[in-house]
Amino acid sequence: MKDFQNVLKQAQEMQARLAKLQEELAEKTVEASAGGGMVTVVANGRQEILSVRIEKEVVSPDDVDLLQDLVRGAANSALSRSREMMAAEMAKITGGMNLPGLS
Repeated sequence: MKDFQNVLKQAQEMQARLAKLQEELAEKTVEASAGGGMVTVVANGRQEILSVRIEKEVVSPDDVDLLQDLVRGAANSALSRSREMMAAEMAKITGGMNLPGLS
């Protein structure tokens, strides 16, 4: 019974650390760009896009497809970096254990 209580206590401690980490990740940001920096996207650790910066030179009514591709590419890259950041931080807490719902 004592072992079960220890496991339960450890699980509660890990849950508290994970909750704190989620708060910290909301404050951390990553940045990605496309088109040689013509479009830049900033995302946080919650995989939320915080800002999109587009240089004037890439805005052309004659080539909307290019702008859309650059925005999509920068956004996907920023979200990927955000997921990588989150996974690295989670691994520090979980010790690399693959816990369902936390990856």
